Amino acid sequence: MLECGMLNRDRQALRRCSATLCKQLVVDELLVQSLQADNILTEAMAESIMTEQTSQKRSWRLLLLLPKRGPRAFSSFCSALRDTEQQHLCDLLTQPPEKDGKDTHLESIQPGEEPEGQTGRQVMQTAEKRRERCGDSSLPHPTQEEIAVKRARTHESMEFSLDADSPINTPVHPCTHDFYLSHCQQSYRMKSSPRGFALVISNVTFDPCTEPDLDPRKGGEVDDEVLRKVFTELDYVVTVHRDLTAQGMRACIENFCRWPDHRTVDSCVVCLLSHGVEGAVYGTDGQLLQLEWVFEAFDNAHCPLLQNKPKMFFIQACRGEMLDCGVEQIDGPVRTCSPSCEQLDAGREGPADAESRQRVDMGRPRIKLPQRSDMICGFASLKGQRISTAAMRNTKKGSWFIQDLNTTLRQQAKDTHLADILVQVNRRIKEREGHAPGTPHHRCKEMSEFTSSLCKDLYLFPKYQPQY
Repeated sequence: MLECGMLNRDRQALRRCSATLCKQLVVDELLVQSLQADNILTEAMAESIMTEQTSQKRSWRLLLLLPKRGPRAFSSFCSALRDTEQQHLCDLLTQPPEKDGKDTHLESIQPGEEPEGQTGRQVMQTAEKRRERCGDSSLPHPTQEEIAVKRARTHESMEFSLDADSPINTPVHPCTHDFYLSHCQQSYRMKSSPRGFALVISNVTFDPCTEPDLDPRKGGEVDDEVLRKVFTELDYVVTVHRDLTAQGMRACIENFCRWPDHRTVDSCVVCLLSHGVEGAVYGTDGQLLQLEWVFEAFDNAHCPLLQNKPKMFFIQACRGEMLDCGVEQIDGPVRTCSPSCEQLDAGREGPADAESRQRVDMGRPRIKLPQRSDMICGFASLKGQRISTAAMRNTKKGSWFIQDLNTTLRQQAKDTHLADILVQVNRRIKEREGHAPGTPHHRCKEMSEFTSSLCKDLYLFPKYQPQY
């Protein structure tokens, strides 16, 4: 395990130059292999970087990882820049910072924090002016370049657009030292950096030739970006795959659960977003992937590197086609607050496609574990004996379930264990109501649920790194 954290001066240098690096850095196989050879990046981290589709996103992901990879990471990165004929970027990083009293205050602010006495709008305007003046910023979101190009839009109009059309992205609230000390003994170990690896599979567009009944999941692309951001902030290395067939999903999951780097981390996350039916989700080819197979792939027999470690699953898919029209509450309020127009995230019934898997011989006699344990799974909709319900999705903000999971993780993970977080998600979902006058979705309801075989409290201890 690498020593935690980069030296502060090196971290500040990366932050100071991050905007230029995101625009000019060429993250190719040679650079990544150089960092791997120096034991700065693991194989899984290298793969997660190279699977990004644009140069800017590859640079952004690398810049997120480097500060967490130990005190040698900065010098190794500079060496890799020289080896890949990017000496000008190495020089930029190693030159002394310019003294500017007006900018120093902004540099001391961590990403997502607000300076005392300033609102979020003022911080955004100040940061924008700073970028225009000297081309500097803290680590940017992948869309920062695209926003910067649209100078015709005012700060006010752009901020309004983000508020209206995007999910809540307030910073994840950090866990305190005292809270960690008082809860770490009775909870799952959560000390590694990264905390673990997260796999997000999001099917948005389906093949109309093979499955014409499965409409595009408008807003689904918002969900996978929301999950990528929140779990990255929670210190997970996130890999996102979009629009996979059922066989492609199976191969992706099989590869993920075999990663040897699971040995060095404390947990894992799997998110599946698609159309679905009870017990299965659709690939883009209209074939079903059975959820029972997914859980089996991560059980104690098939995924020994994650034994006794918490495995989190989040399933954003329908479990049937029945729309929950709700029941009038006796002596209740006139109506609940409604979000904007929602869309049904429904698939259609299909045959089961379960497939048995060969069990792993663990060799010598050891302490026995149940076949399956230490899992928790949040479902966007209910399963029941007489009703399996549809999940609801906003075409601009994404699905109800992912919206509320994102908000609750950001606000409550600092001092709330995951089972209670999912209870709070259930409460938020219960209070939602569709607003689409003239359609069957008007005043429709949804109810999420979760199942758990966790054996301890699962705290994520966000942004807290214990001293080993």
